[in-house]
Amino acid sequence: MEKKYLIQEFEQVTPEQLLPRVKEMKKGGYRLGQACATKQADGNIFVMYSFDLDHVLHNLKVNVPADLKLQSVTGDYWSAFIYENEMHDLFGITFENLALDYGGRFFKVSEPTPWNPQN
Repeated sequence: MEKKYLIQEFEQVTPEQLLPRVKEMKKGGYRLGQACATKQADGNIFVMYSFDLDHVLHNLKVNVPADLKLQSVTGDYWSAFIYENEMHDLFGITFENLALDYGGRFFKVSEPTPWNPQN
């Protein structure tokens, strides 16, 4: 018996490809599982959105450009506002067209963008 829950697919996308791919995921019946970010050694920010369909994870990976801007996926997955506001507050990423934008006040932090202090 195949253990589908052990399967993960990873797809690298550009910032311009992110929103069209997310729309395809939504149309294909995928649910949003999570989104996260991390700072890389070169100073860029790596963002990953994880989607589930029938216990198989499909992850979209994107390197955020130097100006730290991405199109929000909340038009297709409204609940992503939580993840995107978190990434904004902790890493300084600006999400354009964010459905519910806390404007940098989603978390109370001691310093702005603590996980990306150069921002």
